[in-house]
Amino acid sequence: MFSAGLRVRLAALIAAGAAIVCAPPVSADSLPQAPQPTAANSPAPAITLMQAMALAIRNDPAFAAASATAGSARLDAAISRNALLPNASASGVYTYTQPSGFIADNAPYGLRVLPIFVANDSIHEYWAQLLVNQTISLPNIAAWRRSRAAASQASADLGSARRDLLVRVVAAYYGVIDTAEKAAVAQRALNEAQSFTDLTRKLEKGREVAHADVVKADLSLQQRQRDFADATLAAEKARLDLGVLLFPDPRTPYTLPDQNQLPGPLPDEATVQTDAAHNNPDLRSALSALKAAQSEVWASRLAYLPTIGLNYTYGINAPELAANAPGGVRNLGYSASVTINMPVWDWFSTQDKVRQSELHAKAAQAALTNTQRLLIAQLDEDYNDARVAAAQVSSLQASVDTARESLRLTRLRYSAGEALALEVVDAENSLAQAESALADGRLRAQVARANLQTLTGVL
Repeated sequence: MFSAGLRVRLAALIAAGAAIVCAPPVSADSLPQAPQPTAANSPAPAITLMQAMALAIRNDPAFAAASATAGSARLDAAISRNALLPNASASGVYTYTQPSGFIADNAPYGLRVLPIFVANDSIHEYWAQLLVNQTISLPNIAAWRRSRAAASQASADLGSARRDLLVRVVAAYYGVIDTAEKAAVAQRALNEAQSFTDLTRKLEKGREVAHADVVKADLSLQQRQRDFADATLAAEKARLDLGVLLFPDPRTPYTLPDQNQLPGPLPDEATVQTDAAHNNPDLRSALSALKAAQSEVWASRLAYLPTIGLNYTYGINAPELAANAPGGVRNLGYSASVTINMPVWDWFSTQDKVRQSELHAKAAQAALTNTQRLLIAQLDEDYNDARVAAAQVSSLQASVDTARESLRLTRLRYSAGEALALEVVDAENSLAQAESALADGRLRAQVARANLQTLTGVL
């Protein structure tokens, strides 16, 4: 009926199936395990969430760049403020000029050989003076106000960078806890599958169940082994991801304390909105950007006005470096000057700068309005997410308890011959899924609370 080649292939397939069914179960010890610190190393430190945040702030390059930008903006504001204040400088000059050969009888210091250059007063000339200058300019005052607003905006942007970093740290921190809990769930599911496989083999030897139950238990065990390997790999990847944020070497061993306890109840929504209005860094950044743009408009308009410069000079400008000349003339003296610069014609450049700054101010106003809208929506979303996530944790815990009791009863019914192997496997799957969902629910609740706290400036 069958050809010789076909009979050979069928025999090979039957033998391969029998080898899979009858293969001895693989123990959990043979699966890949997460690397553990050696005994020679010091014990791994326990890192709390606040310590993780501090380490991430210290090591993150994006936050360091934002901090440098904010510091530079503060220095720019200080430089603009100092430009409004009087400045003083001291100078000393000695000038030698070739003599012309003529002698001046009416020189102020007596008979003197005149220098060859008209602009010089004598052959030997000494300058030792103290110079004080002050510029009175309304555009400079506006520039100072603009630099202060820019410094405030950079400070708010630094707060936004810190918030974004903390959100990443919180997600990575609780992600480690979540994946570790899922690995523990996979380990428990593997143990349950191993126990059920042992039970079916025992009952098969007593001829109480069919060999099909053993096959079903073996298939479930093999799947649990693969799930455990994947969960262990995901847990190690999450540890490395958090290690990248915290340590120079992401392989540095560390432990996390038990964080299964959720934080206290949520504050009322009115308090959350008030805190966000006063402490949200994005809103402060948009407000500072608008102030900077308005200061730019003011500065460009003030460019139509004149500027006044004041100069006061005190010192020596004489042929001798001395307070008094040989003829009794006093060398020390002072001079003062006032300069007024009046803008007359600049080919409408000032007018164009005014229009340009007004466009920037309109754009900043639109950005502020959009930031306010986004903040209102984000607050509602995060508050509702945190409220629902916290409420679902207790429901997920109840589901775990129910699934665990269902598995216990199903195992008892199977041992009594009243349930099928498929029912036991389904109960095991339900318990593993419920425990994984509980771990995800705790992660969601913690991250949602952290997102809400970063929006309100609590973190």
